[in-house]
Amino acid sequence: MMTEKLRLTCDRLLSQQQLACCHSYCGIPLHGKDVLIYSNVDVRRKPLLLTGHHGDISAMAFGKRSTPVILCSASADYIIAWDIELCKRRTQEGKVAAGVVIGTLLGEVVHLSFCFSDERVAACAGANIYVLNSKRQEMISTLTGHLGPLTSAEFCPWNKDILVTTSEDRTFKVWDLKTEAVLYQSFVLSASPLLSVLFLEEDRQLVTGSTDGQVWCFSVSDDSKCHLVTKMDLTKMEKRHQTHQEIVSHGAGVAEQSPVDEVETSKPVLKMASCSHFTDTNTEQTIDSSWFCIGSSDGLYVVDVATSELLTARYFKDCPDLSMAGSWSFSPGLDNSMMVLVSSLFTPCVVLLELHLCELGRILACRQEGLSVFPSSPPLLESPLNADLKKKKEPLQPKKKGGIKEQPLVFHSKVKSSGYTGAPRRTMFSPKTGVQKNTSCKKTNKNIGIHLRDYPADSAPPTIPYVDLRVDHKQISSLQYSGDGKQILCGLGNSSVLMYKSCLTGSPTVYVGHDKPVRSVSWSLSRQWWLSASEEPSLRIWTHSRSEPAIVMGDSKFSKPIRGAQFYYLDKFVLLASGPSLYLYLYNVDITRDDIKRYQQRSVVKMAGCFSATSATDITALSAVNDFLSYIVLVCGSDRSVQVFDLNEGKVASELPDAHGRAVHCITQNKGSVFTTQAPDSYNLFLTSAVTDGVKIWDLRTLRW
Repeated sequence: MMTEKLRLTCDRLLSQQQLACCHSYCGIPLHGKDVLIYSNVDVRRKPLLLTGHHGDISAMAFGKRSTPVILCSASADYIIAWDIELCKRRTQEGKVAAGVVIGTLLGEVVHLSFCFSDERVAACAGANIYVLNSKRQEMISTLTGHLGPLTSAEFCPWNKDILVTTSEDRTFKVWDLKTEAVLYQSFVLSASPLLSVLFLEEDRQLVTGSTDGQVWCFSVSDDSKCHLVTKMDLTKMEKRHQTHQEIVSHGAGVAEQSPVDEVETSKPVLKMASCSHFTDTNTEQTIDSSWFCIGSSDGLYVVDVATSELLTARYFKDCPDLSMAGSWSFSPGLDNSMMVLVSSLFTPCVVLLELHLCELGRILACRQEGLSVFPSSPPLLESPLNADLKKKKEPLQPKKKGGIKEQPLVFHSKVKSSGYTGAPRRTMFSPKTGVQKNTSCKKTNKNIGIHLRDYPADSAPPTIPYVDLRVDHKQISSLQYSGDGKQILCGLGNSSVLMYKSCLTGSPTVYVGHDKPVRSVSWSLSRQWWLSASEEPSLRIWTHSRSEPAIVMGDSKFSKPIRGAQFYYLDKFVLLASGPSLYLYLYNVDITRDDIKRYQQRSVVKMAGCFSATSATDITALSAVNDFLSYIVLVCGSDRSVQVFDLNEGKVASELPDAHGRAVHCITQNKGSVFTTQAPDSYNLFLTSAVTDGVKIWDLRTLRW
């Protein structure tokens, strides 16, 4: 994916200088005051020498356009713009290559940036930004306002009059070049200085990074106001990527690099570049516009800002002269590649690399085949899902000898007369004729009322509240619709359960029996029974015909409160979580009772398996599909992780650490619906939520959000 094209040994360290790279050329300082221009196409060609500065060069940058190729170099005395093709012709003619001085005595310039038309250049010197004309010596504007030295500046690609700057004062500013006014000033983002900034044109987003590896993504509105979209930590993204490396690489046949050692170091965001211009010529697929590259001190990182996840990393462990990078320069190359110029932090060495991201796109496409909610094979012979209840055989009653004994035909103390002693009837039965039958509206129109056979495919999601119902100021801790959408179960904080009609009219049916708040309610697939679980801890399975539970599970079976419970595997099992354990129970509901021994429960419950979460973390929520056969169970831990259980093998198949900033309190899957059809891939999506950390949607196949 990344190949080395050129390695140069310099006469001094270039770790703190901005280097220049474009699709055809790269430039490095020579003896501090001169510039060497190398060809990226033919690295063996003699480099072009540019002379003209009297002081040491501190920053260089190529223009954004492919023709003509313009280079701008800055020192304390001059800022010079060079036309590379013109300089080559002058050199071939035996003349001295010369540039145009566009700025003088502006101080030590640390960063240069061209606008997208190459007409203007932004130079960062101290706490000031100088906007210069790239063709002649003209100061267009001077911008001041930062409280610390500037570190970078970039022109907006969709608005030529917008400029964004970052500073060591840990803020960035959005400038209007027409009025020289600040359109937006960020708050203090970090304890470390901001180093770089990047625009993502297709999504109208702005990305900035700091020296401690923090990355922020902002959306930019039409009035140039910025709104925070997401915040990323490069170190945490790397840890998650390493944890899922084996699963993500499943079927790809490619082993990714890993860091040299386990010593945790800071990962400064030295430079960033967008990957949206890449197109795979084999499949004609464009690389996602949300991908961008981060050049850090230990390697190159490719990040998807849409998912806040690391796609791949390339480390410098195989480059002894480039163990740590000091500065980066990115530029789109030829043949769907990216040219990268990197300087070493501790040695006077510069390396030119060629990056092929289309290969990464093909690798990631092959990696989509990961875990799935749909089984790919029958259950194993030793699988706990093959467990079954053995019903007791009733003893055969021996036939009694002898004839039929005399028994009364009725069991009442009084018998009503048959009427033979009464007067005979004079009127005979006469049937009624000509009566019109009342046809039921429910039979003629199956879509009458609030229940629809099929959800309208062209209808938008519901946004207007239909009914607002208050349950006597009681906390509702759990809620679930029945599969047919006709009833709703509500678990309350006062240890009771209410069953409403879906229209929420009329008085609900009340079920009591728990001693503490009910945390989970779940309908069976057949809708013949349902369960409730509370914090005492206990679980009860109820039926419609009785106010008493058919099954009661509790007492000393569970040491900690039940955080989640539901029916599983087409109602074959009851699945519940208590403490760090996931329990799987077989059950048989029998509502018949002996009138004399009513206390005896004829329903049967048997444990089929008990599984423990990794690191013995307490389970805070669980989710599994019951509408079709699936081996996958998702659980969330108090350590902020999401773990994927494969109950066919009875073990944790994958783990997602640090899924949220806090422990996940709610998780739900796309379990399908009888009212609509969905694409098979959509069943691999699930949602998680944590306090103060919003809602995230994940893909089970890649475990990315």
